[in-house]
Amino acid sequence: MAKFTRGWQFTGTNEPLTLVEKPLEELEEGFVRIKVKNAGLCSSDVGALHDPTWMSMISVPRILGHEISGEIMELGKNVEGWKIGDRVAICPMPYEGAYGPGYGRDGGYGTITSAHSSMLIKIPDNVGYDQAAAATDAGMTSYHAVAVRGEVKEGTKVGIIGLGGLGTVGMDVAVGKGAQVYVATRKEAAQKKALEHGVFKVAANIKDFKDDQLDVIVDFAGAGITTKEALETVKPGGKVVLVGMHNLEFPINATDMILRQTELVGSMGGTRDDIADVIQLVSEGKLKIGVEMIPLSEVANGLKRLEDGKADDRLVMYTTDEDFE
Repeated sequence: MAKFTRGWQFTGTNEPLTLVEKPLEELEEGFVRIKVKNAGLCSSDVGALHDPTWMSMISVPRILGHEISGEIMELGKNVEGWKIGDRVAICPMPYEGAYGPGYGRDGGYGTITSAHSSMLIKIPDNVGYDQAAAATDAGMTSYHAVAVRGEVKEGTKVGIIGLGGLGTVGMDVAVGKGAQVYVATRKEAAQKKALEHGVFKVAANIKDFKDDQLDVIVDFAGAGITTKEALETVKPGGKVVLVGMHNLEFPINATDMILRQTELVGSMGGTRDDIADVIQLVSEGKLKIGVEMIPLSEVANGLKRLEDGKADDRLVMYTTDEDFE
């Protein structure tokens, strides 16, 4: 049985990640130990590297990484329903108020992690570890915004603002649900990508869909003006879901909102069930999350690419047998 994990450790704001080898933490009752196969790189970790407000969520020193898939290698006491060798993904939300892998315990930018058994999601045999890892955060957050908060289903006319990492997954979730999808993005390459992914219509601005009577608009950009324009565009009685956090304060036309009885709701994160739904969509061939695979050794460089906006797809780290030696 392994006694050490090797991974990228965070020690504080504006301090570089370092590749370390450290003893495994004690496996608590109800928890399982997991051999990491893949871990998605998340822009929130970029934020942690530079923004001191993240320090309230992360106990240091800590191996980061919260978008994790892998294989159970050890069971703690009183774990039921799971066995060694099971393929699992980990819900990154807190368990009983305690932060999970990458925040309160060593996470997925390493070879071995642990999680409470209630936070695990079974990965079907026809779903790759890479897709499962991406499903745990990008998939969960986008799915929750579109399918849960937006209540998008087959036949819904839904607008998507912004085709970054979350917006692209949100678009694909809506298409997979059988919705009629309208995408607003200024980038011609992104418009082309959206059409290739099966959307109904693209435009540079959400206001270009004013006459299309959209039931729901999900704003993944969150630039302030994008939310304001979404409220002006959605049909009377429609809903705008705000996910993006680019501009946290902005004016809205309350009179127009009241007279047209439109609804503005926020969406953050998601649940274990959301991840299971995303993985099921992948299993059914209705969703494929765009990923770019990088080795464990490239995690620090990968986060810098995220910071510089130089990653078109979700960056997902993979481990090899050599990483465990």
